[in-house]
Order: sequence, then C-alpha cells, then structure tokens
Amino acid sequence: MRGAVIHAPGDVRFETLDDPKILHPTDAVIRTAVTCVCGSDLWPWRGLEPIGDAHPMGHEYVGFVEEVGSEVTAVKPGQFVVGSFATSDNTCANCRNGFPSNCLHREFMSTCQADYVRIPNAQGTLVATDEVPGEELWPGLLSVSDVMGTGWWAADAAEVKPGSTAVVVGDGAVGLCAVIAAKEMGAERIIAMSRHESRQKLAREFGATDIVTERGDEGIARIKDLTDGIGADSVLECVGTAQAMQQALHSARPGGNVGFVGVPHDVAIDGQELFFSHVGLRGGPAPVRRYLPDLIERVVTGRIEPGKVFDLTLPLDQVAEGYKTMDERRAIKALLKP
Repeated sequence: MRGAVIHAPGDVRFETLDDPKILHPTDAVIRTAVTCVCGSDLWPWRGLEPIGDAHPMGHEYVGFVEEVGSEVTAVKPGQFVVGSFATSDNTCANCRNGFPSNCLHREFMSTCQADYVRIPNAQGTLVATDEVPGEELWPGLLSVSDVMGTGWWAADAAEVKPGSTAVVVGDGAVGLCAVIAAKEMGAERIIAMSRHESRQKLAREFGATDIVTERGDEGIARIKDLTDGIGADSVLECVGTAQAMQQALHSARPGGNVGFVGVPHDVAIDGQELFFSHVGLRGGPAPVRRYLPDLIERVVTGRIEPGKVFDLTLPLDQVAEGYKTMDERRAIKALLKP
C-alpha cells in the first residue's frame, strides 16, 4: 500500500509501505475512505516536535472494514466505520468513567494517511454507521474522529451551558468545531477570536455572534469590554501555545471555566495566579469515543456540518502539499482521498 512518511521537518513523502495485518485478536484493518492532515501534524513538520526516525503519519480516519480479529464482534467486514485518534477497549475503569482517551490499553493512531490502516482495540474504538453514508457526508464524519470530537470536548470541559457566554481561542479546524459545539450546547453568545476573514465567515456560519481580532493583552481587554468587565463563563482554548493559554485564563470570569484541548507547547501556569482567579481548568486528549454515537447522528441528520472545515481536497499522493498549504495558512484543513 501507499502512505505518508515524515523524514524531517518540512519533508513528508508518499511511499510504498507494508500492508497492515491483524497482529492481535482485538485488531481490525480498514480501507481508508478519506483521511486528512491535522493541525497537530504541523508541530513536527515545523520542527517544533522531535521526529526521530522516519515514520508514518496521520491519526484521523473513516473507512470500510476489511478484516477483523477473532475477538472483534462489534463491527464486521464491509461496514463503514468511524473511530478515534486514541484507541480504547471501552471497558476499563477509565473508559467507564468517560475518559476512553485515557484507556488503560490506549494506543494513539499514527499511520492513517495511508490506503489501509490497522486499528488496535477495534472492538471498543470503532463505531459503524447504520448504512454506508453518501460521500458528501464523509468529510463531516471524518471530522468527528478528531477535530469535531475535540471541539466538543473543549466545550464540555469548559462547561458551556444554555444561555452562557463562550469564548473560542483559535480559528483552526478545532476552534471552528468548538464554535459548533458551543452553539449545540446552548451558548447564547459565542465570541470567536480570529484574524482571518475566511475563518471569521465560517465561524459566524457555525454560530459565532462576535469576532475579536486582537491577541494577547489587547485580546483579553476586548473580551472584558464585551462582557461588562467580568469575563466569559466558558473559554475554549484550541491552540496550545503559551499566549493562547494566558489569553484563555485571563478571559474567563471568576468561577468560569477553561477547556484546553490544544496540545500544550511551552505552556507554564502560575499556581498562585490560578488559585486566586477562581477559574476552573480542564483539558487533555479528547474522549472522542464517548461522543461518537451522538456526533455521528448529528452529522448524518444534517444538524451540524463540521465537514466545512475541509477547504482543500487533494489526492492522497499529494499529502505533502496538504502539509504545506496548511502550514502557510492557505487552507484550514486538507482532506485526502486515496
């Protein structure tokens, strides 16, 4: 089969790889319907995360089951399935407590920008759709495997409630999906922090009521101006930089909550400052598997359209171009078709 391999910063190649096989009775192998480049893939691409030896890339996927291990009964060959970037058995204590992304047998997916993918913990990870969805739904369902599920977690962790005010820090795919989530959870006012006109337009389409273009101290001051000097009930941090985290923490009101889902890079939190702020802070890898049945239904019924974050479609063999266009912010998110 063929797949993406990263060799060095800025160097992703499309290469011939070994076909995936069932290694454990809990595995499945799927044929990829569509996959994509994630914003978090850009950290190693930009040289901000170590790469080590050349290795495959990709952690978002939907596809058709080709083969299952002897212990997999939840899905069968031929079904269209959606999974999570973090696999889970869906039975351990952490899974039962609602955090399958911290499953005791968790494995992070990392080979999905390819024709075929082996899915560990397939019994607990994969969810089959009732029937094979039309191709027009595939982008939305693909988003559920990560960015929509992560945006939902940002809103959930920040405790967005009906009638509340929510601020979304970040206008990438996760941030835009977080706007959808805040809207679905009943936020009355959703303030999207964005400097890019095309992304602002999509944020408003998804439910944003206000746009703030300022960053840093100016951005915080603008949020305070919009909330009578108090701050927002919920802040959804969807970037992962030190500036984004500070902006989020200082934009929340006393008693408010910050949900942080951007993978932190060089983020340090002052304990004294957090202590006296009365701001709640929760984040981590999104428990996508917990949300899959609900989010799949919302996409299939047309209630939400997170697939619109894919504003570039490329054949899988042009995966390197997908990285480049996203790195240069010429695309929000690149969809890849095998």
